Amino acid sequence: MDLEDNALGLTQEQTDKMLQFQDLTGIEDMSICRDVLQRHQWDLEVAIQEQLNIREGRPSVFATEARAPPVVHDHIAQQVFTDEAPEGPVGVRGIFRYVVNFVVSMCYSTITSVLNLLLSFVRNNERRLVTDPLRDVMGFINSYTSRYNPHPVFYQGTYAQALNDAKNELRFLIVYLHSESATETQNFCRTTLSDPEVIQYINTHALFWGCSIDTSEGWRVAQSVGGRRYPLLCVVCVREHRMTVVARSEGACSPQQLLLRLQRVVTENEPHLAAARADRVEREVTARLRAAQDEAYAESLAADQEKERRRAAALAARLQLEREAKTQQQLEELRRLEVMAAREDMAALLPDEPQPGADSMTLLIRLPGGERLTRRFLYTDKTMHLYDFVFSHSQAPEEFEITTNFPKRVIASGTATLQDVGLKDRDVLFVNDINA
Repeated sequence: MDLEDNALGLTQEQTDKMLQFQDLTGIEDMSICRDVLQRHQWDLEVAIQEQLNIREGRPSVFATEARAPPVVHDHIAQQVFTDEAPEGPVGVRGIFRYVVNFVVSMCYSTITSVLNLLLSFVRNNERRLVTDPLRDVMGFINSYTSRYNPHPVFYQGTYAQALNDAKNELRFLIVYLHSESATETQNFCRTTLSDPEVIQYINTHALFWGCSIDTSEGWRVAQSVGGRRYPLLCVVCVREHRMTVVARSEGACSPQQLLLRLQRVVTENEPHLAAARADRVEREVTARLRAAQDEAYAESLAADQEKERRRAAALAARLQLEREAKTQQQLEELRRLEVMAAREDMAALLPDEPQPGADSMTLLIRLPGGERLTRRFLYTDKTMHLYDFVFSHSQAPEEFEITTNFPKRVIASGTATLQDVGLKDRDVLFVNDINA
């Protein structure tokens, strides 16, 4: 079982829930246990409560669909049981009697169907108007319980709800159509349907739905299954993916006969339900695999999209940096050209270097890069002329200050003369880059 559960993708916890569900409900078929739990998202408490509701005849949580699934009525393929002893044709006389009875039966059935159809257009049959099917069913159950007890657990819902439940649960549905006017009804209800073995078998293997043909709901179901003799039992189950009436039992019969008939029908049609369960499990496994593949694909796609987003972001950032670097380079080049032009303009505005004499001094100027400049200035030249001279040199910084060697002091640029600031001939001055 562990290998089978593993093949179906069940975890150990889900397997334990299946075993608990089987112990508490008494359902022998593990595929039914698995199917019920899967439909309730493996909620053990909800699944058990639903089974208790069904045993009490209440609709399950799946019985909420308003429309019933289509039901196939193959009168040729379905089994028909009656309590009449079949008369086999013996000799020419027997064959003749068999043929006559068959022709008469067919003609009677055809004429009756045509007359009922014509009369349905002429007169208004109130039973055709199904206004409250649930009330019809519950009224029948209450009336039946008060007269005949015990009996199998009736499904307390409409025919459509019972069909939907049987289809979703992949279970047999036994439909009982009750007729008070039929002479065999009372004996059938008192003896056959009240037999403990019959009750146990029906409650274990199928949903049991019943209604009176004197009500709108019962009459409508009787018309759909083609009932002609009552009491009538029909067995409905999933066959080839469709709800199909697989057998009918017309008229009264003994409890042993009914039990044998039901066992025969269940045995012959159980493979169809097993195939439907296996197909449902296969579809669910396929759906889970597809969901896992879709999830993996979505994760892979998201990862690829994230990689692409990061690559695009990195490319955009690199291009932005390149644009900024290029812009900065252009600005720096523009600034360099502007400074160069300013230096040239400043050099052109400088006064001519004076000749050696008593009114001039020679200053030695050292730039930050180690370059040395030598120039003569008049004592009366202003300190700003000294700064202009230094700035006009191509190796001089754009922003700077000039200091003496010892004692160290800053020579400010301004209108003060060189003599006023205490400079003498052959003084050594240092140019300091302010932005360094």
